[in-house]
Amino acid sequence: MTIDLESLYIDLHRHPELSFQETRTAGIAAQHMRDLGLEVIEGVGLTGVAAVLRNPPTGSGNSGDGPVVWLRADMDALPVEERTGLEYASTAHGRDPAGTEVPVMHACGHDMHVSALIGAIERLVATRDEWAGTVVALFQPAEEYGAGSQAMIADDLFDRVPRPDIVLGQHVTPLPAGTIGVRPGTQMAASDGITVMLYGRGGHGSRPHSTIDPIVLAAATVMRLQTIVSREVDPRDVAVVTVGSIHAGLKNNIIPAEARLELSLRYPDDAARERVLAKVERIVNAEAAASGVETPPTITTDHTLPPTINDHDATARLTAAFHRAFGEGTVIDPGMFTGSEDVSWFAREAGVPLVFWFWGGVDPKAFAEATAAGTVERDIPTNHSPFYAPVLQPTLDNGVANLVVAAREWLAPRDE
Repeated sequence: MTIDLESLYIDLHRHPELSFQETRTAGIAAQHMRDLGLEVIEGVGLTGVAAVLRNPPTGSGNSGDGPVVWLRADMDALPVEERTGLEYASTAHGRDPAGTEVPVMHACGHDMHVSALIGAIERLVATRDEWAGTVVALFQPAEEYGAGSQAMIADDLFDRVPRPDIVLGQHVTPLPAGTIGVRPGTQMAASDGITVMLYGRGGHGSRPHSTIDPIVLAAATVMRLQTIVSREVDPRDVAVVTVGSIHAGLKNNIIPAEARLELSLRYPDDAARERVLAKVERIVNAEAAASGVETPPTITTDHTLPPTINDHDATARLTAAFHRAFGEGTVIDPGMFTGSEDVSWFAREAGVPLVFWFWGGVDPKAFAEATAAGTVERDIPTNHSPFYAPVLQPTLDNGVANLVVAAREWLAPRDE
């Protein structure tokens, strides 16, 4: 029986789950893999799923399983309240790691990733008389935390499934549907998630002179941090310093004792990382000293992601395969994305090539009109926006086809 991928996608979109809480999503993926006859391992890295499709070559004299291709999709959603207006928009809520109730939305398209991978495996099963090798489908948790791939690896993933010859993955993005964006070398930036704790001296809001106000300190620190990119990084280089979260105080007439800043830092390589981190540390400590703090601030790295680097030869090979399958001009070089991913840990740990590409999820007519009007930034929502949702079709069919073409490029043709 053919899987109704559109209904599957709508269901996943309506029922998003936060990082390391993707039990329902993982269960759905695992059941589809079992129904398709794959060997399924659940609970890898807490909520991850690994499914193995073995199709050994016949008549070739080979005794092994042939090439091993890993296809990866991430599953987690974000603490965002959906505002797309879709009939199937999420109204779900969940609890973040601090136990706070938050709205939950698939604001990054991971529901599309899961649906496309399930559809690709279905198609590979249906055409298994045409190819030989082994496909491992990875449904990964907690990409948004930058922790899911390493959690699966730490849970002995490489001892539980065949090791890859190549790792392949894709991400839906606000490009016109029908477009594939991929480039050799650094495709996505490295990043760090940083928590800065600023310690003041609390007191009554009517007596600020008797306190050390961490809110004023936090405000000064946030503003000064913005000068790293604008005044201390060569304009020809790439760096991002974003303060995405600030928390301090509970009442208007109480000056709190501390403030917390959460930063997202992005850079193309390790050398840039060292420079930006040093500047962040210098500014945080200098602003604290200027405020006369009695307890120095603390800076904690919550996660580190390496740059997503596409293998040059494998990228050229896949680009040619996409052009053959979908026509010349389908593939563009989108430039380096300053977003970050944890997919590369799989390839790095295995010591094999990675190719990670983007595929368009925007109605081409709407994209063309916004481009002509110069309003793409305003009118085309991006990932992590409460308004972001890829157009259902042809995005879903394209995502399936992309993965099948990519996998078949490395799988061996079946002997007749």
